[in-house]
Amino acid sequence: MRKGGRQMALAEDFIVKPTSRLTLDRFRVTGWAFASPGLLALAIVLGFPVIYSVVLAFSSYTLLHVDLFPLAGLDNFISVLSSDTFWHSAWLTIRYSLLTVSGEFIVGLGIALMLNRVVKTRPLYFALLTIPMAMSPVSVALIWRMLLQPNLGIINHMLQSVGLPGIDWLGNPTLAFWSMVWIDIWQQMSFVVLILAAGLASLPKDPFEAAEIDGANSLQQFWYITLPMLRPVSAIAIVIQLINELRTYDLPYILTRGGPGNATEVLSFFAYRRAFLGLSLNEGAAAALILLLIVLVMTIVYFVLLERRR
Repeated sequence: MRKGGRQMALAEDFIVKPTSRLTLDRFRVTGWAFASPGLLALAIVLGFPVIYSVVLAFSSYTLLHVDLFPLAGLDNFISVLSSDTFWHSAWLTIRYSLLTVSGEFIVGLGIALMLNRVVKTRPLYFALLTIPMAMSPVSVALIWRMLLQPNLGIINHMLQSVGLPGIDWLGNPTLAFWSMVWIDIWQQMSFVVLILAAGLASLPKDPFEAAEIDGANSLQQFWYITLPMLRPVSAIAIVIQLINELRTYDLPYILTRGGPGNATEVLSFFAYRRAFLGLSLNEGAAAALILLLIVLVMTIVYFVLLERRR
Protein backbone atom coordinates (compact mmCIF):
# COMPACT_ATOMS: atom_id res chain seq x y z
CA MET A 1 0.00 0.00 0.00
CA ARG A 2 2.85 2.37 0.87
CA LYS A 3 4.51 1.71 -2.46
CA GLY A 4 1.29 2.27 -4.40
CA GLY A 5 0.55 5.47 -2.51
CA ARG A 6 4.06 6.79 -3.17
CA GLN A 7 3.69 6.07 -6.95
CA MET A 8 0.35 7.90 -7.06
CA ALA A 9 1.87 10.88 -5.27
CA LEU A 10 4.74 10.99 -7.76
CA ALA A 11 2.29 10.76 -10.69
CA GLU A 12 0.22 13.62 -9.31
CA ASP A 13 3.33 15.79 -9.18
CA PHE A 14 3.63 15.54 -12.98
CA ILE A 15 -0.02 16.44 -13.63
CA VAL A 16 -0.50 20.05 -14.66
CA LYS A 17 -3.30 21.54 -12.59
CA PRO A 18 -4.50 24.87 -14.03
CA THR A 19 -5.89 26.26 -10.80
CA SER A 20 -5.19 29.94 -11.30
CA ARG A 21 -7.00 32.32 -13.62
CA LEU A 22 -3.67 33.34 -15.15
CA THR A 23 -2.86 29.73 -16.08
CA LEU A 24 -6.26 29.25 -17.71
CA ASP A 25 -5.83 32.42 -19.75
CA ARG A 26 -2.38 31.26 -20.81
CA PHE A 27 -3.75 27.91 -21.99
CA ARG A 28 -6.52 29.69 -23.87
CA VAL A 29 -4.07 32.03 -25.61
CA THR A 30 -1.83 29.10 -26.52
CA GLY A 31 -4.77 27.19 -27.97
CA TRP A 32 -5.84 30.12 -30.13
CA ALA A 33 -2.24 30.58 -31.26
CA PHE A 34 -2.04 27.00 -32.51
CA ALA A 35 -5.53 27.09 -34.08
CA SER A 36 -5.19 30.49 -35.75
CA PRO A 37 -3.29 29.31 -38.90
CA GLY A 38 -5.94 26.70 -39.68
CA LEU A 39 -8.78 29.10 -38.91
CA LEU A 40 -7.17 31.74 -41.12
CA ALA A 41 -6.86 29.26 -43.99
CA LEU A 42 -10.53 28.27 -43.59
CA ALA A 43 -11.57 31.91 -43.50
CA ILE A 44 -9.70 32.61 -46.73
CA VAL A 45 -10.75 29.46 -48.59
CA LEU A 46 -14.38 29.37 -47.43
CA GLY A 47 -15.15 32.86 -46.23
CA PHE A 48 -13.97 34.86 -49.23
CA PRO A 49 -16.11 33.00 -51.83
CA VAL A 50 -19.19 33.29 -49.61
CA ILE A 51 -18.67 37.01 -49.02
CA TYR A 52 -18.00 37.59 -52.72
CA SER A 53 -21.15 35.66 -53.64
CA VAL A 54 -23.20 37.80 -51.26
CA VAL A 55 -21.75 40.96 -52.81
CA LEU A 56 -22.49 39.64 -56.31
CA ALA A 57 -26.07 38.78 -55.33
CA PHE A 58 -26.77 42.40 -54.38
CA SER A 59 -24.84 43.96 -57.27
CA SER A 60 -25.53 44.61 -60.95
CA TYR A 61 -22.54 42.53 -62.11
CA THR A 62 -23.09 40.56 -65.32
CA LEU A 63 -20.81 39.29 -68.05
CA LEU A 64 -21.98 42.24 -70.15
CA HIS A 65 -21.75 44.81 -67.32
CA VAL A 66 -18.58 43.93 -65.41
CA ASP A 67 -19.10 46.33 -62.52
CA LEU A 68 -20.55 45.78 -59.07
CA PHE A 69 -22.16 49.20 -58.97
CA PRO A 70 -24.82 50.43 -58.88
CA LEU A 71 -26.05 47.99 -56.24
CA ALA A 72 -29.28 46.27 -57.25
CA GLY A 73 -30.54 45.58 -53.73
CA LEU A 74 -33.14 42.81 -53.73
CA ASP A 75 -33.84 43.09 -57.47
CA ASN A 76 -31.79 39.99 -58.28
CA PHE A 77 -33.65 37.90 -55.70
CA ILE A 78 -37.00 39.21 -56.95
CA SER A 79 -36.04 38.36 -60.53
CA VAL A 80 -35.04 34.82 -59.55
CA LEU A 81 -38.08 34.20 -57.34
CA SER A 82 -40.47 35.50 -60.02
CA SER A 83 -39.20 32.91 -62.50
CA ASP A 84 -41.36 29.84 -63.04
CA THR A 85 -38.20 27.88 -63.86
CA PHE A 86 -36.84 28.60 -60.39
CA TRP A 87 -39.89 27.15 -58.64
CA HIS A 88 -39.81 24.14 -60.93
CA SER A 89 -36.12 23.61 -60.07
CA ALA A 90 -36.79 24.11 -56.35
CA TRP A 91 -39.55 21.50 -56.29
CA LEU A 92 -37.43 19.16 -58.41
CA THR A 93 -34.49 19.56 -56.03
CA ILE A 94 -36.59 18.81 -52.94
CA ARG A 95 -38.22 15.82 -54.62
CA TYR A 96 -34.89 14.52 -55.89
CA SER A 97 -33.22 14.93 -52.48
CA LEU A 98 -36.02 13.21 -50.57
CA LEU A 99 -36.12 10.28 -53.00
CA THR A 100 -32.35 9.74 -53.07
CA VAL A 101 -31.85 10.11 -49.31
CA SER A 102 -34.80 7.79 -48.58
CA GLY A 103 -33.52 5.20 -51.05
CA GLU A 104 -29.96 5.41 -49.73
CA PHE A 105 -31.11 5.03 -46.13
CA ILE A 106 -33.53 2.13 -46.73
CA VAL A 107 -31.15 0.15 -48.95
CA GLY A 108 -28.13 1.08 -46.82
CA LEU A 109 -29.86 -0.01 -43.60
CA GLY A 110 -30.82 -3.34 -45.15
CA ILE A 111 -27.27 -4.01 -46.32
CA ALA A 112 -25.81 -2.89 -42.98
CA LEU A 113 -28.13 -5.29 -41.12
CA MET A 114 -27.06 -8.15 -43.35
CA LEU A 115 -23.37 -7.31 -42.98
CA ASN A 116 -23.81 -7.14 -39.21
CA ARG A 117 -24.48 -10.90 -39.27
CA VAL A 118 -21.45 -11.67 -41.44
CA VAL A 119 -18.20 -12.39 -39.60
CA LYS A 120 -15.57 -14.03 -41.82
CA THR A 121 -15.90 -12.17 -45.14
CA ARG A 122 -17.06 -8.80 -43.77
CA PRO A 123 -13.84 -6.91 -44.78
CA LEU A 124 -14.26 -8.15 -48.36
CA TYR A 125 -17.83 -6.86 -48.55
CA PHE A 126 -16.82 -3.49 -47.12
CA ALA A 127 -13.99 -3.22 -49.68
CA LEU A 128 -16.44 -3.88 -52.53
CA LEU A 129 -18.94 -1.37 -51.14
CA THR A 130 -16.40 1.43 -50.99
CA ILE A 131 -15.65 1.23 -54.73
CA PRO A 132 -18.63 3.39 -55.90
CA MET A 133 -18.06 5.85 -53.04
CA ALA A 134 -14.37 6.22 -53.96
CA MET A 135 -15.23 7.15 -57.56
CA SER A 136 -15.78 10.78 -58.43
CA PRO A 137 -19.35 11.79 -59.42
CA VAL A 138 -18.08 12.93 -62.83
CA SER A 139 -16.59 9.52 -63.65
CA VAL A 140 -19.72 7.77 -62.37
CA ALA A 141 -21.92 9.97 -64.54
CA LEU A 142 -19.76 9.33 -67.62
CA ILE A 143 -19.82 5.56 -67.05
CA TRP A 144 -23.60 5.45 -66.63
CA ARG A 145 -24.09 7.77 -69.59
CA MET A 146 -22.31 5.20 -71.77
CA LEU A 147 -24.25 2.33 -70.20
CA LEU A 148 -27.59 4.08 -70.82
CA GLN A 149 -26.76 5.21 -74.36
CA PRO A 150 -29.85 4.33 -76.47
CA ASN A 151 -28.03 2.86 -79.50
CA LEU A 152 -24.73 1.48 -78.23
CA GLY A 153 -25.35 1.16 -74.49
CA ILE A 154 -24.89 -2.19 -72.78
CA ILE A 155 -28.21 -2.01 -70.94
CA ASN A 156 -30.25 -1.59 -74.13
CA HIS A 157 -28.17 -4.31 -75.79
CA MET A 158 -29.09 -6.69 -72.95
CA LEU A 159 -32.77 -5.76 -73.27
CA GLN A 160 -32.73 -6.32 -77.03
CA SER A 161 -30.93 -9.65 -76.61
CA VAL A 162 -33.97 -11.02 -74.73
CA GLY A 163 -36.46 -9.58 -77.23
CA LEU A 164 -37.33 -6.34 -75.41
CA PRO A 165 -37.22 -2.95 -77.15
CA GLY A 166 -34.48 -0.47 -76.37
CA ILE A 167 -35.30 2.48 -74.11
CA ASP A 168 -34.18 6.09 -74.41
CA TRP A 169 -33.25 6.36 -70.74
CA LEU A 170 -31.93 9.93 -70.81
CA GLY A 171 -34.16 11.26 -73.59
CA ASN A 172 -37.46 10.71 -71.83
CA PRO A 173 -38.19 13.35 -69.13
CA THR A 174 -39.58 10.88 -66.59
CA LEU A 175 -36.99 8.18 -67.21
CA ALA A 176 -34.14 10.72 -67.16
CA PHE A 177 -35.16 11.90 -63.68
CA TRP A 178 -35.52 8.39 -62.27
CA SER A 179 -32.28 7.27 -63.92
CA MET A 180 -30.47 10.11 -62.19
CA VAL A 181 -32.08 9.13 -58.85
CA TRP A 182 -30.99 5.51 -59.27
CA ILE A 183 -27.41 6.44 -60.21
CA ASP A 184 -27.13 8.72 -57.19
CA ILE A 185 -28.44 6.00 -54.86
CA TRP A 186 -26.03 3.48 -56.39
CA GLN A 187 -23.02 5.68 -55.68
CA GLN A 188 -23.91 7.30 -52.33
CA MET A 189 -25.43 4.21 -50.69
CA SER A 190 -21.97 2.95 -49.64
CA PHE A 191 -21.45 5.95 -47.36
CA VAL A 192 -24.72 5.27 -45.54
CA VAL A 193 -23.86 1.57 -45.23
CA LEU A 194 -20.52 2.32 -43.59
CA ILE A 195 -22.02 4.76 -41.07
CA LEU A 196 -24.94 2.49 -40.15
CA ALA A 197 -22.71 -0.59 -39.97
CA ALA A 198 -20.43 1.24 -37.53
CA GLY A 199 -23.49 2.25 -35.49
CA LEU A 200 -24.81 -1.32 -35.41
CA ALA A 201 -21.42 -2.67 -34.31
CA SER A 202 -21.38 -0.24 -31.37
CA LEU A 203 -24.82 -1.17 -30.02
CA PRO A 204 -24.78 -2.97 -26.63
CA LYS A 205 -25.81 -6.63 -26.59
CA ASP A 206 -27.64 -6.62 -23.25
CA PRO A 207 -30.98 -5.15 -24.49
CA PHE A 208 -31.17 -7.71 -27.30
CA GLU A 209 -30.45 -10.61 -24.95
CA ALA A 210 -33.08 -9.38 -22.50
CA ALA A 211 -35.63 -8.95 -25.28
CA GLU A 212 -34.90 -12.44 -26.59
CA ILE A 213 -35.43 -13.89 -23.11
CA ASP A 214 -38.76 -12.00 -22.90
CA GLY A 215 -39.85 -13.64 -26.16
CA ALA A 216 -39.41 -10.75 -28.63
CA ASN A 217 -38.88 -11.87 -32.21
CA SER A 218 -36.37 -10.41 -34.66
CA LEU A 219 -38.81 -7.86 -36.11
CA GLN A 220 -39.80 -6.60 -32.66
CA GLN A 221 -36.14 -6.31 -31.62
CA PHE A 222 -35.41 -4.34 -34.77
CA TRP A 223 -38.38 -1.96 -34.37
CA TYR A 224 -38.23 -1.32 -30.62
CA ILE A 225 -34.49 -1.65 -29.90
CA THR A 226 -32.32 -1.33 -33.00
CA LEU A 227 -34.03 1.64 -34.65
CA PRO A 228 -34.35 3.80 -31.49
CA MET A 229 -30.74 3.14 -30.47
CA LEU A 230 -29.56 3.77 -34.03
CA ARG A 231 -31.38 7.10 -34.28
CA PRO A 232 -28.39 9.43 -33.57
CA VAL A 233 -26.21 7.67 -36.15
CA SER A 234 -29.09 7.65 -38.64
CA ALA A 235 -29.61 11.38 -38.12
CA ILE A 236 -25.98 12.08 -38.96
CA ALA A 237 -26.14 9.99 -42.14
CA ILE A 238 -29.44 11.55 -43.26
CA VAL A 239 -28.34 15.14 -42.67
CA ILE A 240 -25.00 14.68 -44.45
CA GLN A 241 -26.64 13.03 -47.43
CA LEU A 242 -29.47 15.57 -47.53
CA ILE A 243 -26.96 18.41 -47.74
CA ASN A 244 -25.05 16.58 -50.48
CA GLU A 245 -28.18 15.90 -52.53
CA LEU A 246 -29.58 19.42 -52.24
CA ARG A 247 -26.41 20.83 -53.80
CA THR A 248 -25.90 18.09 -56.41
CA TYR A 249 -24.57 19.35 -59.72
CA ASP A 250 -22.29 16.77 -61.33
CA LEU A 251 -24.88 14.18 -62.33
CA PRO A 252 -27.38 16.49 -64.10
CA TYR A 253 -24.55 18.34 -65.84
CA ILE A 254 -22.86 15.23 -67.24
CA LEU A 255 -25.91 13.04 -67.82
CA THR A 256 -28.57 15.36 -69.22
CA ARG A 257 -27.41 19.01 -69.09
CA GLY A 258 -30.60 19.63 -67.12
CA GLY A 259 -32.77 18.14 -69.84
CA PRO A 260 -34.66 16.94 -71.67
CA GLY A 261 -36.16 20.41 -71.46
CA ASN A 262 -35.77 21.20 -67.77
CA ALA A 263 -36.80 17.77 -66.46
CA THR A 264 -33.57 17.36 -64.44
CA GLU A 265 -32.66 21.00 -63.85
CA VAL A 266 -32.03 21.07 -60.10
CA LEU A 267 -31.34 24.36 -58.28
CA SER A 268 -27.57 24.15 -58.53
CA PHE A 269 -27.79 23.68 -62.29
CA PHE A 270 -30.38 26.47 -62.48
CA ALA A 271 -27.89 28.81 -60.77
CA TYR A 272 -25.16 27.74 -63.22
CA ARG A 273 -27.40 28.27 -66.23
CA ARG A 274 -28.55 31.66 -64.96
CA ALA A 275 -25.00 32.81 -64.23
CA PHE A 276 -23.02 31.57 -67.22
CA LEU A 277 -25.50 30.73 -69.97
CA GLY A 278 -27.79 33.64 -69.10
CA LEU A 279 -24.72 35.91 -68.54
CA SER A 280 -26.21 37.14 -65.22
CA LEU A 281 -23.67 36.38 -62.53
CA ASN A 282 -25.62 38.45 -60.03
CA GLU A 283 -28.82 36.43 -60.46
CA GLY A 284 -26.84 33.18 -60.41
CA ALA A 285 -25.28 34.22 -57.10
CA ALA A 286 -28.74 35.10 -55.76
CA ALA A 287 -30.03 31.65 -56.73
CA ALA A 288 -27.02 30.03 -55.04
CA LEU A 289 -27.69 31.98 -51.83
CA ILE A 290 -31.33 30.90 -51.87
CA LEU A 291 -30.16 27.29 -52.19
CA LEU A 292 -27.81 27.84 -49.24
CA LEU A 293 -30.68 29.18 -47.13
CA ILE A 294 -32.85 26.18 -48.05
CA VAL A 295 -30.09 23.81 -46.94
CA LEU A 296 -29.60 25.68 -43.65
CA VAL A 297 -33.33 25.81 -42.87
CA MET A 298 -33.90 22.12 -43.61
CA THR A 299 -30.88 21.12 -41.52
CA ILE A 300 -31.95 23.26 -38.55
CA VAL A 301 -35.56 22.03 -38.71
CA TYR A 302 -34.43 18.41 -38.86
CA PHE A 303 -32.20 18.77 -35.80
CA VAL A 304 -34.91 20.63 -33.86
CA LEU A 305 -37.45 17.88 -34.56
CA LEU A 306 -34.88 15.24 -33.64
CA GLU A 307 -34.13 16.91 -30.29
CA ARG A 308 -37.83 17.33 -29.47
CA ARG A 309 -38.51 13.69 -30.19
CA ARG A 310 -35.50 12.66 -28.10
